[in-house]
Amino acid sequence: MKRNILLSTILFIFFYIHPIQAKTFDDAVDQYLGANGISVSIRDLETGDILYDRNGDAPMKPASTLKLLTAASALHSLGKDFRFKTAVFVDGKIVDHKLIGDLYFKGSGDPTFQKRNFSQIGDILKLLGVHTIKGNIYGDDFYFEGEALSPGVAKEDESYYYASRISALTMSPDRDYDAGTMIVHVIPTSVGMKPRIKFEPNDSGMVFVNEAKTVNAKEKNTIEIIRKYNSNEVVISGNIPLGAPHKDWVTLHDPTINTLIAFKKTLEEEGFAFEGTSIGRKAVPKSAKLLYTKQSMPLADLVNPFLKLSNNSIADILVKTMGKKELGKGDFENGLKVIREYGKDIGLNMEHWQFEDGSGISHKNRTTANELTNLLVKVRKEPFFPIFFNSLPFGGEKDREIGGSLRERYLEDHLKNRVIAKTGHISGVYTLAGYVTASSGKMYAFAVMTQNQTKNKIKDIDKAVEAIVEHY
Repeated sequence: MKRNILLSTILFIFFYIHPIQAKTFDDAVDQYLGANGISVSIRDLETGDILYDRNGDAPMKPASTLKLLTAASALHSLGKDFRFKTAVFVDGKIVDHKLIGDLYFKGSGDPTFQKRNFSQIGDILKLLGVHTIKGNIYGDDFYFEGEALSPGVAKEDESYYYASRISALTMSPDRDYDAGTMIVHVIPTSVGMKPRIKFEPNDSGMVFVNEAKTVNAKEKNTIEIIRKYNSNEVVISGNIPLGAPHKDWVTLHDPTINTLIAFKKTLEEEGFAFEGTSIGRKAVPKSAKLLYTKQSMPLADLVNPFLKLSNNSIADILVKTMGKKELGKGDFENGLKVIREYGKDIGLNMEHWQFEDGSGISHKNRTTANELTNLLVKVRKEPFFPIFFNSLPFGGEKDREIGGSLRERYLEDHLKNRVIAKTGHISGVYTLAGYVTASSGKMYAFAVMTQNQTKNKIKDIDKAVEAIVEHY
């Protein structure tokens, strides 16, 4: 009897605490990923040969791994030194410390325009002796055309930061450059009372309805911050526990107008007065004189937060910008034509690519694991490849600016910095594609794609990628 108990204990430890390692990588795919809704590809970086594929030519939803193609296309089309510009013009004259005339903001999609830039404009006006503005503020956002929302954004997602509207005149509230959004802070007060609400950069002309309640510290945080569909009204609801302030991002209803209102409110905070000022859209007249120009960081630097943090707004700003630069129309349709042409030029099989955005948020997007690894091999020949490569998330690097979306994955010593790849996730879809250094010391291109999943597949994907390290 005791021998049976001892044997059972040994078997339990052997099989459950130390599960049997897969004998081959093919076994690992079966063990960790299963058979349904999965696709895997591994390529030799030097020859481009496919070393392994499981359903490698099956059309799959790429999610944010599509950003690999968007980034490469943008670096090729726009160039690593490309900078976005926002220019401010004045059409009027200054009399007795009063600007009698209008201000014009001309945008070209800069996702890095922020409150500190509003203050810089205010400082220039102060140097000119202006204390009061008697005139209107206009936004010239005609550099971009077409729909502000990418086609793949679902109605129920429109409030969330990853589904912001794309405008040629926009702003971001943070150093992640989540353009077309603002940050809402919910601060608990007293039990049973409404929390206090703060905004970054300010309320920006949005309307906030506070239906939330402060609760005991031991209760659960159930705060929701939701912008009503196609509206500038934001409802804050749920419970906020004492001692646990909460913040979240919410998309702007009209980035152009909201940016102009945020500017006006910033200057009011700094002591400026406005007389009869209205806000709207209007092209800069020829009579206007340049007051201020703000340039973004070069694309070589901007691609870092874009890929590391999987920034959707930057993705689709780049799409429209490529369309404007290459084909003269800053809309999704023409931007995607540029991306498609780039893919064709470097030798991708574009018959295996279907996309309606540059971010990967759409469930209509399709490509194959073999095409993702094909891209990863081809892009190594590009002069911008070092920029592209270093902008990918580095597995196991805790520093957010290096590890990005992989900073909490591949933390083990034998895996850290071996996986340099782009993550992807939308509902039911989990993907990862990039470069992996195997235990042999050789680096490979890989793609692991899953869709139609009912549970989180991130850990399973990580196990499969670890198996590449072990078996190659």
